[in-house]
Amino acid sequence: MTIPARYNGPPASANGGFACGLAARHAAAALGPRVAVTLHSPPPLDITLELRTDGRRAHLWAGEELVASAARTSGPIEAVPPVPLAVARTARDSFAGLRFHPFPTCFVCGPDRADGYGLDLRPGPVPGRPHTVACDWTPPGWLAADGEVAPELAWAVLDCPGGWTDDPARQTMVLGRMVADIDALPRVGHRYVVVGRLAAREGRTSTNLTALYDERGTLLARASAIWVALG
Repeated sequence: MTIPARYNGPPASANGGFACGLAARHAAAALGPRVAVTLHSPPPLDITLELRTDGRRAHLWAGEELVASAARTSGPIEAVPPVPLAVARTARDSFAGLRFHPFPTCFVCGPDRADGYGLDLRPGPVPGRPHTVACDWTPPGWLAADGEVAPELAWAVLDCPGGWTDDPARQTMVLGRMVADIDALPRVGHRYVVVGRLAAREGRTSTNLTALYDERGTLLARASAIWVALG
């Protein structure tokens, strides 16, 4: 498998959520549908990756460099409560990434995509809900030829909003570990709400929760992630 360059997070490596989702999808045959994925190094772009399994774990390699590992996991993921679509639309106008963004060309949340192929998520603060962000999102037609967004793209959508529950201007952070439950995949042209909440902060790591809802407030997917400070 390869991760095309358009799916970058930082300029020279893949969006973490996309990489985790891709690893989870390919590991499912050996490990089952519920896995936690840990990133060990920046996922490279346009380079052949190999998934190797040993029965209990799956490891994603780029040559001799370990990129990610996946392992079975259990236990519920708390769903961040939804916000109305109108609130999510308003929150996007206050997206902190419009003032400062550590990776402004990120496929998911970068405001400076020159190629037009970005998801344009802009999770902004939700009034009255500390450390909570939300935005609306309508998957563009080019994202899925058959109308249904791929699972790894759903993981990507659940990834970046979690990072914006903390303060990237204070300390640049990247995804370290992620687990997601996807009950239904989003479809192009439909309207959705993405919500994220900071769950804990300890030293160089923060834990966040994210959820994807349709415009009626039905839960489609949820995730828990650990982000790690750079430097």
